Amino acid sequence: MTEWPVALRGTTETVVTTRGPNDRWNVAALGVRAPEGDGPATATTWGNTRTRRNFHREGGGNVQFVDDPVVFADAALSIREEPEPVLDAAAAWAEVDAEHVGTDEDDGTRREHWELKPVESAVVRESPQTTNRGFNAVVEATVAASRLDVPAYDTETLRERLRFFEGVARKCGGEREREAIQRVRERADGDW
Repeated sequence: MTEWPVALRGTTETVVTTRGPNDRWNVAALGVRAPEGDGPATATTWGNTRTRRNFHREGGGNVQFVDDPVVFADAALSIREEPEPVLDAAAAWAEVDAEHVGTDEDDGTRREHWELKPVESAVVRESPQTTNRGFNAVVEATVAASRLDVPAYDTETLRERLRFFEGVARKCGGEREREAIQRVRERADGDW
């Protein structure tokens, strides 16, 4: 069995590419939950996303670990397709089989649960692990922005989070984090 190219713990935010019916690779954000015990890593898709549809049709995709906040923000909040499955921005990646293991609803939003099993993986570049509060704020802002139209979440609470995370990204991030949070603002209507 192929191993993950990085250590997973908790929920690791990744960028996933899945092949669509047009043979192009849809780029999206995907939270991958670390395995518990000897079990597989898991992920949940929310709503009728391209990732969900492509997982059903193709049975998998490519989970990528990126360190560029702009690439992550674009994956999380825009529709992007690429001709190749692995992005230039990937520091590591794993081609995965995605097995559907359940469906439920959260306040009217359909959730589908997946087990992810790597079949091939690679580390493209190794670099020291850093913790950048600005990048983390961008990730949290994309999560809040993606839930603005979900009935299970309070819109004003989400907007408060967006304002807070924007401030952190601008204060604690570098140029790429500031560009990424600006893209979040533009793609999430910017009315915070």
